[in-house]
Amino acid sequence: MAAEVLAALKPHPDGRYADGTLGGAGHAAQLLAASSPTGWLSGCDRDGAAVETAKARLAEKFAGRFEIRRGNFAELADWIEEKSCDGVLLDLGVSSPQLDVAGRGFSFQQDGPLDMRMDDRQPLTAAELVNGEDAETLAKIFWEYGGESDSRRFAKAVVHDRALRKFETTKQLAELIERISPRAGRKAHPATKVFQALRIAVNDEIGSLKRGLDAAVKILKPGGRLALITFHSLEDRVVKEFGREKTRDYTFTGEVDVPELRTPRVPELKWVSRKAILPGEAELNANPRARSAQLRVLEKNI
Repeated sequence: MAAEVLAALKPHPDGRYADGTLGGAGHAAQLLAASSPTGWLSGCDRDGAAVETAKARLAEKFAGRFEIRRGNFAELADWIEEKSCDGVLLDLGVSSPQLDVAGRGFSFQQDGPLDMRMDDRQPLTAAELVNGEDAETLAKIFWEYGGESDSRRFAKAVVHDRALRKFETTKQLAELIERISPRAGRKAHPATKVFQALRIAVNDEIGSLKRGLDAAVKILKPGGRLALITFHSLEDRVVKEFGREKTRDYTFTGEVDVPELRTPRVPELKWVSRKAILPGEAELNANPRARSAQLRVLEKNI
């Protein structure tokens, strides 16, 4: 959604921008080109391969105008100056290179190790979760992070089968799920939600998102914009709840919002686009994986 991101962030010369999910540096390159000749970009990614790819790509045209670090966007405020950025982009979810490389273990479309780590320096893998957690914990992961209605049945089956043979590959897990819940003409593979849930759990994606949203607001200047691209309802729900909290013109203490006990305040953020911006037909034709993408944009007031 490069065109939509540029329209949202309005990059300009001398502007400073942060991309917390560099991936292949597609958006980063667009931001640097649109802010030429003096715009600056700070970028990071948890994926070491993505960081090296981004550095090489950006160095070809934008040498001296960017800083890239390997790390979680939840840590942006640890190394980027507070109130220094005109725009921040968080393009959430898993990248195409991660899905397409069997050795990363993100996809059931091809067999590979049951890994799913965005940052291969961390010890926790999907295999460790699948082979180590009890049925109740696995069911909770499948339901809360994947919305899987058969979460309990799948979790019990995993615990039963791993007693005979540990789960080591994506094919093993996908075949188990399909055996219990045959595809029977359904468009989506029955393991889709389980794989999504494991990926989110392994990488603490929701925790990282909540911390990353707070970090992004810290590094934005007043008038700076935050562009957020989500790919599933769980991410989008976190973004919308964050937006509602930060755009309220009052605060309250306790768990319940009692109108009589509200304290007025200037909202920290305002919606630029409360309604999600969706990819256009041309992009969907060129990149079918963008079909679930939703862009939301917030602007910092203070």
